[in-house]
Amino acid sequence: MQQVRRRVTLRELGVWYSLAVVILKPLATAFTRPVWRGIEHVPASGGVILAANHISHADPIVLADYVLYGTRRIARFMAKSTLFTQKPLVGAVMRGARQIPVHRHTADASLALRDAVAALHAGECIVIYPEGTVSRDPAKWPMRAKTGVARLALLSGAPVVPVGQWGSQAILDTYRARGLHLLPRHEVRLLAGPPVDLSAHAGRPLTADVLRAATDDVMRAITRLVEELRGEPAPAEVYDHRPLRAADDVRTGA
Repeated sequence: MQQVRRRVTLRELGVWYSLAVVILKPLATAFTRPVWRGIEHVPASGGVILAANHISHADPIVLADYVLYGTRRIARFMAKSTLFTQKPLVGAVMRGARQIPVHRHTADASLALRDAVAALHAGECIVIYPEGTVSRDPAKWPMRAKTGVARLALLSGAPVVPVGQWGSQAILDTYRARGLHLLPRHEVRLLAGPPVDLSAHAGRPLTADVLRAATDDVMRAITRLVEELRGEPAPAEVYDHRPLRAADDVRTGA
């Protein structure tokens, strides 16, 4: 059965989110040619986690555009809690746009995600980049991810919809080319897939092994979507970027 999707109202967006849309939507229209697929896999309502690969600092604009105008949901991004408390203006904007604080340096890792879990239970659509940073892989393939996406999914019970994206790295290639490359308009492709089956991990203690296995399931689903978008297979080994280590930027098995 086809899901009924209605246009998001300004009242639902709120003042700060509406202001961001007014500023950023014309830029997205002017400098990108979006190709959107898989919208049917994103539920029209209810809590859901969209887990995407991260290839550029332009990704949040491109992905928020896909979520708002494609799936007719409002993307809520996660950010460190200090942004909400240490800078009054930034905090006001983040709270007004109902973004999600992550309480880092919390003794209990699960408590760090308490606001995100509550938001999912309230029916929000949360966007997360499981890698935690823009891909350092030389060819921009998905890297080995942190386990926060698995912890959030297993704590909340919300479905995880994988999203592959490709194209925004041509606008802003964070670690290689300098500056913005806005013209000619760049094709940006986004593809959502069916929710990842995490049933094998549900109800189990959130040990490191369980979280790693669930995270790898999510990343494999994302990588398959990126392969489809790029029309080529990903490397057999997953790039593992581990800062501040002597063996930094090496490929290891996932």
